[in-house]
Amino acid sequence: MNPPLCPITSAPAVRHIQWVPARFLVSRWRREMDVDAGASFGGHERFGLWVSPTGLHFFDPMIEGDRSFYAQFYTRALRRGLWARDCIRRDFEFAARSIAPGARVLEIGCGFAEFRRLIPKTIYTGLDVHFAAGGVADVRKETLREHLDGHAGSYDAVCAFQMLERVASPGEAFADMVRAVRPGGLLVVGVAHVPSALTRIPNNLLNAPPLRLSWWTRAALTALAERHGATAMRIDNVPWGNCDALFYWMERASPIRCTDVHYRDALSWRAAALAGRVGGRLMRAWRKTPPMADEGVGLLMVARRGR
Repeated sequence: MNPPLCPITSAPAVRHIQWVPARFLVSRWRREMDVDAGASFGGHERFGLWVSPTGLHFFDPMIEGDRSFYAQFYTRALRRGLWARDCIRRDFEFAARSIAPGARVLEIGCGFAEFRRLIPKTIYTGLDVHFAAGGVADVRKETLREHLDGHAGSYDAVCAFQMLERVASPGEAFADMVRAVRPGGLLVVGVAHVPSALTRIPNNLLNAPPLRLSWWTRAALTALAERHGATAMRIDNVPWGNCDALFYWMERASPIRCTDVHYRDALSWRAAALAGRVGGRLMRAWRKTPPMADEGVGLLMVARRGR
């Protein structure tokens, strides 16, 4: 079998990590989050986890969650305290430092537009096909490709936080971001990365299809920018904050910490994941926000489009 191609560079994958049966993921999504992932998967029976030459980890096939999946997921995530509408993430804080007052800012996959609160003196537009129906001001129910019709090259900064790892074609998505920003403008990208606490939690659904399809590295972000005429000015490890501290403590509380294999349908792994969830909540309540003692919660790239 020929290895799949990297979704950034189109180079063949250099390593296969494991196969993950679709029925296993469907079962875990239903049992742990009460979310139906089966419709998103269609008839696919398994997913391969592969590594590209840039270190990017990606699932093949790359199958995105459908609208029903995301509606269910965010409803359950809010109810279970995995996400909050008023939460200001640390990657938002890092990104805001690079954006000047008066800038025209476009955010892709903006959710409830929490980032806008940190850049109040900008001209903000958000795009989100899942959340715009909620009546959030300045958020449009459009895809980026649709928005480009009439808005290409019209923004000073285009941002995407935890979006590229959720799409089947991250290279194409970033190319559209480049088209949206003016020459010399900023491209701000936040992604989940590997290695991290999130990749060491056993059977971590929040890092699995159809929610996340890829795990990133600095080399992968650099290659992404270079292939589309942009230059990465800085790539930072984002420290843990109140919004995501639970996952840091879950990894610390789990008796199993993944190194190579990340998903396994075994009683010991299910028990370890449960211990991590319970112990993580207790440790979060006691110790709150963790120190920056590991790789952090993600990577944030600030790049500049060529002139």
